[in-house]
Amino acid sequence: MSRANERLTVAELCADLGISRSTFYDWRAKGRAPRCIKLPNGDLRIRRVELERWLDDREEAA
Repeated sequence: MSRANERLTVAELCADLGISRSTFYDWRAKGRAPRCIKLPNGDLRIRRVELERWLDDREEAA
């Protein structure tokens, strides 16, 4: 699977962003987290491309 098609776990996303799981779930509850895929077992996955898009949307001009 290419990096663009990679699907991250919540732990991987949190490590990538340097945030706690509770922060991620707080953002998710408030509708501020990247879009997630909910698997049949309840686990979440986040597409790498969706994370990059989400980050781009939050980028501010310096």
